[in-house]
Amino acid sequence: MENEMMQIRSATAVETATDAGDESAVRSLQDQIIAMMRTVYDPEIPVNVYDLGLIYRVEISADMDVAIDMTLTTVGCPVAHIMPGQVQTAVAGIPGINSVTVNLVWDPPWTQDKLSDIARLELGLM
Repeated sequence: MENEMMQIRSATAVETATDAGDESAVRSLQDQIIAMMRTVYDPEIPVNVYDLGLIYRVEISADMDVAIDMTLTTVGCPVAHIMPGQVQTAVAGIPGINSVTVNLVWDPPWTQDKLSDIARLELGLM
């Protein structure tokens, strides 16, 4: 089960790639973004932010600008001031990405239901 809440939208980029006959390039970029988000870990929980279900939305524009909505496990999370920047830095390192904006959102609130199966296994919840 992947993160049910997380959406990757690249409508304009997908249309452009489809017109060019290169839909796999968009999928490859989406996979790269997910891989880079998986390099960022919550320091209190030994699981990455993607598999924790903290990433709610990723949108890629035709200009290769990436907008990410993410949350944290609690409003009072002690890493609230650094974790969005870590996600931004990780994704910005992908060749071809123009800019990355990470928005911290609190709605809907994070719950354990958002954990991926990978995270559940790592935390001994399965």
